[in-house]
Amino acid sequence: MNDYEIMLLLDPELAEERANEIIQRIRDAVDASKGGWDGHEPWGRRRLAYEIDHKAEAVYHLLLFSTTPETLAEITRVLKITDGVVRFGAYRRVKGSTHTKAPAQIPASTPVAATASAPRGEAHRDEAHRDEAHSDDARGDETQTDDAVPADDTDAGSE
Repeated sequence: MNDYEIMLLLDPELAEERANEIIQRIRDAVDASKGGWDGHEPWGRRRLAYEIDHKAEAVYHLLLFSTTPETLAEITRVLKITDGVVRFGAYRRVKGSTHTKAPAQIPASTPVAATASAPRGEAHRDEAHRDEAHSDDARGDETQTDDAVPADDTDAGSE
């Protein structure tokens, strides 16, 4: 038997009863393999780093248990095909780890400017480059690519 944890991300629109069924199914699989259920920490609804299936949030659950590798393989197989599971990660727990509490959420109302985190010289160079690009557009550079079609397509010398 090994100690495992599963970070389970569920669809935020999923009914709470259905979410409990998914978690209970995992617990039943652990119990059937004579494993031990060490805990369930609901971390709540959190913002995703990027959208998954057009969803910006998910409901996080941390599941802690001990079981055989074969049972873990069966649990992950079932989670892959279960509707309502956005993502999950199954990991071996570090011996002696007591980290089960959710980290603090980052407030969504605090915008971070891209130039605020860059050193002063880099932000200045980026602005200068952007200004230079705009001035090229204003001058109307005559460079053409192979795709460009000339504005005047008449043959003046063929008369």
